[in-house]
Amino acid sequence: MSDPGFACCTPLTGTAMSVEQAEQVAPLLKALADPVRLRLVSLIASAEGREACVCDLNEAFDLTQATISHHLKVLHSAGILDREKRGVWVYYAVRPEALTAVANLFTSPALAGADA
Repeated sequence: MSDPGFACCTPLTGTAMSVEQAEQVAPLLKALADPVRLRLVSLIASAEGREACVCDLNEAFDLTQATISHHLKVLHSAGILDREKRGVWVYYAVRPEALTAVANLFTSPALAGADA
């Protein structure tokens, strides 16, 4: 999959997205919209060293390793996670630019000024 182009968009409350921008962002949001995947991202982002082995992630869920691996593959394909194989295990890390892109979608210039 090509780079999702995380820096493509202004906040949703700014200028309206183009069709192309919406098509770039939708897979990212779709990947995060599943509770298991959202929790996986949270677990990885909060892990020591900001990475986690698939073997450690399995313990947090009452799901098979195959199911967890499927969810991790979806997150990786969407550009949210990087992965690195070390021996027989695969380690995952959250791509900071992916989280920044999601956060920026919901940052409103008008709301940001209201907190000041």
